[in-house]
Amino acid sequence: QVEVVESGGGLVQPGGSLRLSCTASGRTFNTYAVGWFRQAPGKEREFVSAITWSGSHTFYADSLKGRFTISRDNTKNTVYLQINNLNPQDTAVYYCAVAEVYGPYMDYTQDHEYDYWGQGTQVTVSS
Repeated sequence: QVEVVESGGGLVQPGGSLRLSCTASGRTFNTYAVGWFRQAPGKEREFVSAITWSGSHTFYADSLKGRFTISRDNTKNTVYLQINNLNPQDTAVYYCAVAEVYGPYMDYTQDHEYDYWGQGTQVTVSS
């Protein structure tokens, strides 16, 4: 069992920035694929970004490229999501997901590919 915990959410003004963190338990964190998803009120959960186990490949939702940056520090068992130039449409609960078992053709954008999920962290963008 892998425990996933998100942090870093909060209330921020439009144009501001946040860095979300995702920590996961387990001695094999450096083998996990990690993704970020979000769910806005009244909407379905959507893919935001993902990163391979080594950090060598990253993926982003097309509509979010340029403002979101994903990275990881395997020495700290942590994946980060930097969000810049926030706007009210970014208001959502942001979820971190971990894939412990996966193959070379994993679709990082699909939530069913992930094995463990955190409880989410709320991001609210408002003036």
